[in-house]
Amino acid sequence: MGFMNPKSEKNYLAFLDGDVLVGFVNILAEKTEVFIGIGVNPDLCNKHYGRRMLMLAAEISKKRYPNKPLYLEVRTWNTRAIKCYEKAGFQIDGEPYALTTGIGTGMFYRMTKN
Repeated sequence: MGFMNPKSEKNYLAFLDGDVLVGFVNILAEKTEVFIGIGVNPDLCNKHYGRRMLMLAAEISKKRYPNKPLYLEVRTWNTRAIKCYEKAGFQIDGEPYALTTGIGTGMFYRMTKN
């Protein structure tokens, strides 16, 4: 069940552990690259789910969009997530930049994976 535009539903993947929602990823193809968005159940952080979800999302993305590199965005203060993303093969690409989201403006890193 979701509250998204039906045209976008194939972009989202849910991850379950039994009956528990672990999190989701959004695989969004853009003109020259693929954006990966991730959300992990806060109660399940630090249990390696995020890394495994990102690795699976990267595999799926490479099958769907074989010639496009991946990127994600993460707030600079979120060191736990940055370490997780690095373990999944992503690297910080460039300097931090300001980005406004639904919860306000913050400083972000762009992280990429080829």
